[in-house]
Amino acid sequence: MNQRRFTLKTLAASAAVAGFGFAGLSAQAADTIKVGVLHALSGTMAISETALKDMALMTIEDINAKGGVLGKKLEPVVIDTASNWPLAAEQAKQLISQDKVAVTFGCWTSVCRKSVLPVYEESNALLFYPVQYEGEELSKNVFYTGAAPNQQAIPAVEYLMGEDGGSAKRWVLLGTDYVYPRTANKILRAFLKSKGVADKDIMESYTPFGHSDYQTIVADIKKFAAGGKTAVISTINGDSNVPFYKELGNAGIKATDVPVVAFSVGEEELRGLDPKPLVGHLASWNYFMSVKNPTNEAWIKQWSAYAKAKKLPGQSTKPLTNDPMEATYVGIHMWKQAVEKAKSLEVNKVIAAMAGQTFKAPSGFTLTMDAKNHHLHKPVLIGEIKADGQFNVVWKTKAPVKAQPWSPFIEGNDKKKDEPEKK
Repeated sequence: MNQRRFTLKTLAASAAVAGFGFAGLSAQAADTIKVGVLHALSGTMAISETALKDMALMTIEDINAKGGVLGKKLEPVVIDTASNWPLAAEQAKQLISQDKVAVTFGCWTSVCRKSVLPVYEESNALLFYPVQYEGEELSKNVFYTGAAPNQQAIPAVEYLMGEDGGSAKRWVLLGTDYVYPRTANKILRAFLKSKGVADKDIMESYTPFGHSDYQTIVADIKKFAAGGKTAVISTINGDSNVPFYKELGNAGIKATDVPVVAFSVGEEELRGLDPKPLVGHLASWNYFMSVKNPTNEAWIKQWSAYAKAKKLPGQSTKPLTNDPMEATYVGIHMWKQAVEKAKSLEVNKVIAAMAGQTFKAPSGFTLTMDAKNHHLHKPVLIGEIKADGQFNVVWKTKAPVKAQPWSPFIEGNDKKKDEPEKK
């Protein structure tokens, strides 16, 4: 997987600019522009992240076929974090200092992002992070192309509170035990409280990564739901989603009784499940494969052809697109546009050029990189699982929503700036 081809020319070029401290400059001096692709291709998160690596490679191949960036071909350096977060930090160092990548596209979990973040900040290097997350972070060195809580979690809960979503009164906050679910649920708890929901009407529960026995938790949900109209907010990540949804089916919990809305389950995670017992359960994202528009149709066609040509496991026979794949695709294109605007790979120049970049996304909306806060303005879509494993969009915003990295439901956030601190 690691494409580490050190030519003498590259080494000489790297040595020549070693004193500059810009990852971008040495990448520019070489024959190709190296870009890092840092994802879990094994371990608990591989179920979700493998497709992001493949989408990054397809996008890079497409950009190269159209002339590359600044007249040079992009050379991907693919690294498997193996769902091991301390290892990811070491690998990030390697990408920046040894491989001299101009940019890295990677991570899924917030614990992965938090592990590599100091590396990118200390090296003044660039990371594009393509997955919805808990917010409460702003870094000069990161561009967040997934959703902040106000672009996914809050609208989903508002929907379930409303008549169309079943007027839920009681809430189960169920997640994998790490920073994203705990912080997202802290925000949601504060939001629910602001809407008059009492603590006794909120059940909160966490399971470790890779957890597979959901019998007790699902029984507890059933018991809790007997106390009034209940909805489950799931921030379970990775392959644990498979046994969780299977157990819901086994326990006969239907979406009409206790709807589950998931923030980390999309088309790719449903691939390994029989979707029939899950019909009507929900997911909140900024894109679904089922949205109808010419941009999406062309993108799905391109991905299907690529998956077939590369004989990608699963994808070659049943190609699927999803939200973090779209965010990966958009991020790579926006980075390319920013480099070309800056006419440079120098990190500070690319950061400045990213402000206000736009891209017509497969969601059917034109997405804009906020002028200051390093987050995309994105639409919010809520979809119901259908029997074929796709989603029927039941609600969406009319226009893209500006991200709030600092949730107004967390005390003290009103004093925080909506732009990264200059370091």
